[in-house]
Order: sequence, then C-alpha cells, then structure tokens
Amino acid sequence: MAVSDLEDYDVYSHLSDEELLQIAVERSLADIHRPPGSDQITSSSSSASAPAAPAVLATPTQTNPNPRQRHDPPRNLYYVPHLQPPPSDPPEVPNCANPPTALSQFLYKGFKREVSPLQALIMNGDAEALMDLVRCRSSSLTDPDDEGWMALHEAAFYGQIQCVRILVRAHPDSVNKCNLKNQTALPLAAERGNVSCVDFLLKHGADPNIANKDQETPLFTGADINGQAGDGASPLYEACKNGHVSAVEALLSLRADTNRSTKSGLLPLHVAVQNNHIRIVSLLIPVTSSVRVRRSGISPLHIAAERDRDDIMELLIKSGFNVNAKLSEERSMMYKDRRSTPLYFSIYNGNLEAAEMLLEAGADPNLDIFNPLLIAVRLGRMDMTMLLLKYGADVNAQISTQPSSFPSALLLNMECLPMLKLLLDHGCDARPCFDCPYGHKPHPSEDMQVNRHEPARRQIQFCEAVSSTSFYRVTGPIISMLLDYVSHVRLCSRLLEVLDSHSGWAPIKLKALPPHPLMQLCRLKIRRLVGVRRLKLLHTLPLPARLIRFLHYDIQYSLT
Repeated sequence: MAVSDLEDYDVYSHLSDEELLQIAVERSLADIHRPPGSDQITSSSSSASAPAAPAVLATPTQTNPNPRQRHDPPRNLYYVPHLQPPPSDPPEVPNCANPPTALSQFLYKGFKREVSPLQALIMNGDAEALMDLVRCRSSSLTDPDDEGWMALHEAAFYGQIQCVRILVRAHPDSVNKCNLKNQTALPLAAERGNVSCVDFLLKHGADPNIANKDQETPLFTGADINGQAGDGASPLYEACKNGHVSAVEALLSLRADTNRSTKSGLLPLHVAVQNNHIRIVSLLIPVTSSVRVRRSGISPLHIAAERDRDDIMELLIKSGFNVNAKLSEERSMMYKDRRSTPLYFSIYNGNLEAAEMLLEAGADPNLDIFNPLLIAVRLGRMDMTMLLLKYGADVNAQISTQPSSFPSALLLNMECLPMLKLLLDHGCDARPCFDCPYGHKPHPSEDMQVNRHEPARRQIQFCEAVSSTSFYRVTGPIISMLLDYVSHVRLCSRLLEVLDSHSGWAPIKLKALPPHPLMQLCRLKIRRLVGVRRLKLLHTLPLPARLIRFLHYDIQYSLT
C-alpha cells in the first residue's frame, strides 16, 4: 500500500459515518465546480489534514430533522452558482482505507434532491436574472409548485431581500398568497429570522394575522406564547388590555394561559373588564379559573362596578360570578373607607342601575364596614336609599369610626326632612335620640361640633348634634318629626333650650308632653311587633288600605 494511502487512512479512520458524509458532499461539490486543470492536484496535498465540516451543512441532521422545515434536507442545503444547472447526484467517493458502509450510503442518499433553475436563481440572490424574468413576464414567477410555493415564498424563505423586493413590486397581489400549508411569504421569512424580508413584507401589505394550518400566525412561530414582561404581563394580557379581539382569539386557540397574572395579581379577565372590552370578556369567562380569581383578591365585578361597566357587569352576573365577593384585606386597605363589595363601588359612584342589578342578583347590602346605605344618605340620593332599604339595608347602621348614641344615618343628612322621614318610615329607631345622660341637668359648656371626617373621642349625643350651628334652622322641625316615631320621652335641657330660642317652636315642646294620642301609641306598638325588616310587608296584612297607609305614616291619611 502506498504511503499516501496510509496517510489517508490515518486521517479518516477516526471519523464517524456522519463526518465522512459531510466530507463526501464537500468533495463532490468541489469536483463539480473545479476549474479545468485543477484535477492535477495530488491526493497527498488534499489529505494533509482533515477538512472542517462545510458551513452549508450547519443544519439539523437527517437522524433528527426539524419537523418545521419544508424538506429533508432544508432548502438551502446546496449553494448553486449563478445560472448553473442543478447539480447531478454527487458521485460516490471511493476510499480504499474506509469503504462506504450501508449507514453512510443511506445518509448520503438522504441529501439528494432536485433544485429547479428558478430555485437556484433565487437561492443565489441573482437579482439581475430575476429582473430578466420579470421583464419577460414569465409565468414561472407566479406558478405554484407541487407544494403551492411560488417564487416569492422561495425568496422570503431564503432571505433574499432583493428578490423579495423585485417580486413584490412586480406582483403585489402575491404578497398574501398561501402555499398548501396556508403559509404566506411572511411566516416563511419570520420563522427563518429574515428580519429585512419581514419588515419589507409588512410595509407592503402582508397580513400578519393569516394563520397556517396549525393556526399559527407569524407572531407565534418557534415564540413563547406565555412569556412575561418585567411587570408580569403576558402576550394575552396585553392583547386583552388593548382590545385586540383577533389576537386574543388566536392566543386562546393556541391555549395561551388565561390564568397567568401580572405582578399586581391581575388576570387578563381583570384588564379586559377594566378597559371595557366586552367581547374579550366573553371569550375569557369560560377559560378563567374561579380559584385564580379568588386568589387575586379582587373580582372582575369589583372592577366593573368601580368603572361603571354595566354591560360587562350584567354579563359577569349571568356567568355566575359571586355578587358578594369581597376584596382581600390588602386591596381593601387601599381605600380609606375600607370598601369591600361591588355594591359599595356602585353606590359610591351613584350608579343606581348597577346597584339594582347587583341587589336583584342577591347582593347583601350589609357586608361592608361602612354601610352603603350611609353613602346613599350622605349623597342625598332618595332613590338609591329607597332601593337599599327595599333590599334590607340596615337603617340603624353605625359608623365605626364615629360612633353615636343614635343611628348614624340620621347624623349624616337629617337636615333633609324628606330623607329623615324615609329613614324613620323604614324603621330607623328614633328613641335613642332622646336618651341623654344629662337629662334636665346642665350640659357640658363645650360646644360639640360634628366632624364627619375625624374620629370622635366619645359617642355623639343627638342633642349635641342637632343643636350645632349646621342644623340651627331646622332643629325644631327635626325634633317634631322624631316625636311622631316615639312614645313617652322627655326632652333634655339642651333640646328645651334650643326650642325656646325660636318662638314658633313652642308647640313642639307641648307635643313632647304626655299624654300621647292613643292612635300614635297603637301605631308604634304594631310597628314594633312587626319588626324593622318586615315593615315593608305591612301591605300583606289583612287590614284595610287606610289603616295600612296610617301604619306607613302616610301623612295624607289619618284615622283621627
């Protein structure tokens, strides 16, 4: 055996079948493109060292092909010179020291494929030759092959930006034409990372929302569908936030995680409600976990109520969201009034329709620390106050931060006589207003000024509140109305002093003196036996209508 043969053996004996295959392909390509006379190079010079694997083979191996590629091998396996015919099957490379095995022959045959002249032209980026075909109006530029690929698909796939420009300008209607896998040129360029081609196609009418047969759009090709930004926002969250319905539909079809929250704990459903995207809300409701909603510490109903999203609120209620869901302790503490229910938000906003919707669905008006009824009274909303009383709001609720010896609702707006009467008609207890610890004794000299914003050091007494300057003009009528809802009471020295300050209020002092009319005492006794929560059911009793009106303090009707 010649020395050169031994050297050749020494060089290649340690190589695997795959490495030998790479060397064989490189040599065959070199033989095809070698200029005349170059075959005189001696074998010893070519075998002095083992050649490195050619760059064109930096692709998935045949034993583990990438399933996303159009062909095995990929389209760019061969680099074909300008205007050269497609390469014939590479000749076998005999090697006496290491003859081809069955495995190497099998792998080697896997690389054989046909490349059309048009493919070769585009793969080489021969813009001049492509322009010639455009000038000749060659049908080959728009005729699809057996896989539905046209020239533009090839150019985008191989990242040949000049070819892409020529083809799009020559055939602008081809930019959104699909192959048999429903792929346009845009996803082919995107999945290969051909940024310049992607940019050009988008600027020239490529539709980024066309999905392939796997329902993937260019945005989602070899991408993390549940990737999160620094604030925890996922692609689905951002799509929901900005109202991109088609993007949300596409993400949901690809099973994007609808229960992945931001760092603030909000889910995509929360932000869709927040930004009033009702169509997106309807898409998210069936695929959002109720457990994850509870863990977030805030219901979508809270957001709908806070933002006055009445249509979305109706949708959420019909979908079964809990109308009595409460904010978590942490979220409730974000508000000075420590609100916790959706109903409170609606009352605070003065949204009567939303409040009625929640109450009809079973919302409890007595769950918040600060009763929503007190908000309605303070706002002077007779309609809202009446609605809350109809659904059982506690008319005798107290303000925990500013306790009083009488119902807090009276303190908040008793200067409004119609509101005062409404509260009393629905069972507000007037008796404590006349329970004064000082009686006929002199009261403390300090003038008690009612402050609705700062906590009081002790319980506020009615006589102190009603005698303050803010109620001065209506003190008499207030006392007179309250006397109609109590039996035997005694006016304290402070109340007598106030009534004596106005000549027209003398009859009110007489009204407080015994004996009280029997009809008034009977009315009070019946109402007390019925109970506050059942006063609204008085009309169901088998009594004459006139008597029912009398029991309701209808001033137009009297039994006397």
